[in-house]
Amino acid sequence: MATIEFVDVTKEYPNAKTPAVDNVSFTVHEGAICMLLGTSGSGKTTLLRMVNRLIDPTSGEIRIDGVPTTQQDPIALRRSIGYVIQQVGLFPHLSIEDNVRVVPSILGKSAAETRDRVDELLHLVGLEPAEYRKRYPRQLSGGQQQRVGLARALAADPAVLLMDEPFGALDAITRARLQDELLNVQRGVRKTILFVTHDVEEAFKLGDQIVVMSEGKLVQEGSPIELLAQPASDFVRQLVGADNILRQFEYQPVTAALEPATDAAQERIAADERLLPALLRLIQMRNGALAVVRDGETLGQVSLASVFASVQSIHRNASAASGEHNRSADSAPVIR
Repeated sequence: MATIEFVDVTKEYPNAKTPAVDNVSFTVHEGAICMLLGTSGSGKTTLLRMVNRLIDPTSGEIRIDGVPTTQQDPIALRRSIGYVIQQVGLFPHLSIEDNVRVVPSILGKSAAETRDRVDELLHLVGLEPAEYRKRYPRQLSGGQQQRVGLARALAADPAVLLMDEPFGALDAITRARLQDELLNVQRGVRKTILFVTHDVEEAFKLGDQIVVMSEGKLVQEGSPIELLAQPASDFVRQLVGADNILRQFEYQPVTAALEPATDAAQERIAADERLLPALLRLIQMRNGALAVVRDGETLGQVSLASVFASVQSIHRNASAASGEHNRSADSAPVIR
């Protein structure tokens, strides 16, 4: 795992009226999935491509574990970073196993040395090695090719994984399956992942951290819950659907509705669960409460009353924050 720091990063192109990326600063902590979210032309992909020096910043620095990328050899840097794009980019004349072992081969590993690693990675992304190892890209579906692309990006065991809308061209069912697969892979290998998307649902499903971009600027950074509870501007509020009650239930943790435990709590729910499954269980129960448990310890309980009170509190706080933002708009920079 690695930490990625963006320090006052700006990218300007000749003859462009405004910077593609404008003075952006934030940190991606090791082992986190950071989603770069925004509309087309917001600077997401430009920011991503500066990490592995496909583009260099005009000013500012990008540091990986404290070392500026511009002080590193770009070829060596790219070999140390996994990169997955929407077009996949598999070599059509190479078998699946040879596609996966491309980077290790460049680094001097023999086919014999990497055979077990190839099989391990194909297993990891849900492709049976005996069935897929000798196939060619043309013999695979789009979703299967994306799985191979992910395996190839992981082959050299990189600390950092860059993903540029990798699932954007897939149908909704395949996309959801690959999102689940990525979460499963992340639980096993724990990479620091920077992932570009314009899809809010994808960002909220995958992201530990979300960076919202607009017109080259960072407009808000935080967890899905923070963006829903306290959007920094009307743009963020509309983008993430902060006024959608169902979304609040989907992404708020059950601990947001915690109240002291009583004898009414006869069933249990894990502390890392969300409010929506808790709400559905409570509706089925009709009465009673759910004991909220972490590592065998009861933290408290949630009931229908506490769940609804929690969501109402979130909206009151968000409305108050929005009102404060509007009152100070004349004296503060406008976040667009």
